Amino acid sequence: MKRNTFIIVLLFAGQIIFAQSTPFILRGALKENRQQLYRNIVKNTITKNLSLPLTDSTEENWQDAFWVMEFLNYRSAWADVKIHSAFSEIQSHRPEFQRALLELAYTNYRNIFLAPIKSLFGQTKDSKIFAISALYILPTLQTADEMKSLINKTAILGDNNPLIKELYYQLLHDDIKLPNKALYYLFDKNFLPGNVLLFSIQRKNRDFPGLAVVRDAAGNFVKYNNQFFSVPQLARSISNLPGYLTNGNTPEGIFRMDGFDISKSIFIGPTTNIQLTMPYEEATPNHFYKDSTKRNDWGLGDYEKLLPDSLKKYFPLYEAYYASEAGRTEIIAHGTTIDPLYYKNKPYYPLTPTQGCLCTREIWSDETGMLMETDQLKLVNAIIKAGGPNGYAIVINIDDQQRPVEINDILEFLQRANP
Repeated sequence: MKRNTFIIVLLFAGQIIFAQSTPFILRGALKENRQQLYRNIVKNTITKNLSLPLTDSTEENWQDAFWVMEFLNYRSAWADVKIHSAFSEIQSHRPEFQRALLELAYTNYRNIFLAPIKSLFGQTKDSKIFAISALYILPTLQTADEMKSLINKTAILGDNNPLIKELYYQLLHDDIKLPNKALYYLFDKNFLPGNVLLFSIQRKNRDFPGLAVVRDAAGNFVKYNNQFFSVPQLARSISNLPGYLTNGNTPEGIFRMDGFDISKSIFIGPTTNIQLTMPYEEATPNHFYKDSTKRNDWGLGDYEKLLPDSLKKYFPLYEAYYASEAGRTEIIAHGTTIDPLYYKNKPYYPLTPTQGCLCTREIWSDETGMLMETDQLKLVNAIIKAGGPNGYAIVINIDDQQRPVEINDILEFLQRANP
């Protein structure tokens, strides 16, 4: 999802220069430029926009400020007063504004706005507002009756809405565990044969980085010096909302991998990214399923056929399908130019969160602006070695251990796949 107003503000801060025979250089990564950028963002997007009277015509200005506050992990006493003021009249504003304010509360103001959010939850008919409100309230529930009431309200909305279907499942089965041999079946040579595969192995708690590995079309995992290739990869969004919601974490499930690109976004930077799409994001099923005989309407059965037989009933792997049905788009695998110091106290530092993409570590020198370390380029080269970006990417949570995924966590399954 793009925030055009915010991007316009930033374009002047970080000109990117690349010459074919020289390293990437990012002027915006220079220490003084990053400091000036931070000041400009706070002044021109937070302070300026929140100083405007909140009316129908200024809602988008306030929404831009909400997003920047999430992005910078920003709070101040003055801004807090403005957010309290916005919540005091939240029900008189458009759903887009309500969703943006709820997302900010979920990201930066946990447990502070329970009263107005509970009131909104009881009245809204918007599925996204309902879901975010429910998730905000969920950690505060103290009794079985409160949980039952929340589940019943969710059930009343029916199971035809993909967001509500996902929320309902989460409320009932939040403790579900991955089957013991799931990685054995996913890493098997017979899984999606003939396709290059990118696996992003994650924890349920996306505060902890996952790990990306690559398999070639013949079923062999990429190695260098007889060691399996892997790089850390963060699948956490800034909001940390579930993946079925826009701006939430990267959904679990299967994505179509189809090509490389160079982003024009200064948040992503000039390193080659990997293009991914989800089912409903495609114009027709033919391309997603690599099958010209597919009909022109989407059906869950076709997606189910991509999964190993033993995992066809494992609901978390359908999150990408339902997220796309609900309207999520523009999830790719990319590097980063964001200043990691915004998140220096987070478990994923120095990786940086996104709006729901898969993001690898890139370190830019604050003295020269030069790209010093790039796991993204390593990942791109591994995919090229595997045969190129024409296949699928699979995102899966393996457990809820409170630590980053390491190669030893999956080594047994890699070795079984490539004895």
